[in-house]
Amino acid sequence: MNRREFLKLSGAGILAVALGRFNLAEAKTFSLKIDFHAHAILPSYIEGLKKLKIDAQAEEGFPLPKWTADEHLKFMADAGIDFTILSMATPHIYNGAANEKISIEIAREINEELAALCKKFPDKFGFVAVLPMPSVESSIAEIKYATEKLGALGVKVASNSDGVYLGDEILNPIFEELHKRKSLVILHPSPARMLPREKVVTGKVMALFEYPADTTRAILNLLANGTLEKFSNIKLIVPHCGSFLPYMKQRAGAMFQMLASMDLMPPVNFSAGLKNLYFDLAGDPMPEQMDILLKITSAEKIIYGSDYPYVPVPILLKKKQALDSELAKRNWLEKIYINNAKKILEA
Repeated sequence: MNRREFLKLSGAGILAVALGRFNLAEAKTFSLKIDFHAHAILPSYIEGLKKLKIDAQAEEGFPLPKWTADEHLKFMADAGIDFTILSMATPHIYNGAANEKISIEIAREINEELAALCKKFPDKFGFVAVLPMPSVESSIAEIKYATEKLGALGVKVASNSDGVYLGDEILNPIFEELHKRKSLVILHPSPARMLPREKVVTGKVMALFEYPADTTRAILNLLANGTLEKFSNIKLIVPHCGSFLPYMKQRAGAMFQMLASMDLMPPVNFSAGLKNLYFDLAGDPMPEQMDILLKITSAEKIIYGSDYPYVPVPILLKKKQALDSELAKRNWLEKIYINNAKKILEA
């Protein structure tokens, strides 16, 4: 059967291929591991940033890591990961309306290069497409092309695109398209437009504070504006162990109720909204973060993410060893790596 028939956004995706190939349909023991959070730093992306005059190190406070397919495959083998869903890295490929046409072209180039890579390694890599957000019509066109022609498993969205945050009603047509397709949507943080950069440690490296902060900001906006309730077929993955959402459950839940009672926002069931989200374990899940995440979700909504290649491989392998040891104690290995992945990738 043609790979494209498997890698449809609305179909069973790679999991069906993997289950058949590894004979896991009736397996009693765990054997397949899927990584939902990893990045391919491709030439089309590097060149695209140059065309847009975006300096990754200046924006992120961290240089773009080097990446090759062979090195990624070696990491997967060493880590016992069988399949990886690749997404574009950050910074997001948008630098103002004046450069929108360039962003649209770069998105297409990146998606085609990702598709070619996955075609070369169909048993190891799948991908989610990059969109030229906040450009609405072009993003919808790219969703259709990437999923129907290139075999993308879903899409990656930035927490904000040139200052337009997820949950902004301007983006509703994009979310409506994703809702119709029951899409997998992987969220990745993007630094806010204006940040204190000087003489403050959080302004030096975005991954320290601004990444989880902007992820949290985007999710709060999605919940407050009813976007996820309106487009409930979307399977949205929140990165980095839920970022700051566990802390915000009580605070934002109470604030939302108070603001609604003052007619300053519509009523929102914060806890119910969180239950519809999926969360990856990229970052530092052990020894505390996973238990903190479980304050706002259940084990049935958690999947694995490595964040390769942004973390040195020896550190990633130690993190994964500690995580797997804990998951084995809880008898959750199959739940996190197989069962939850199946729910996300199935129609």
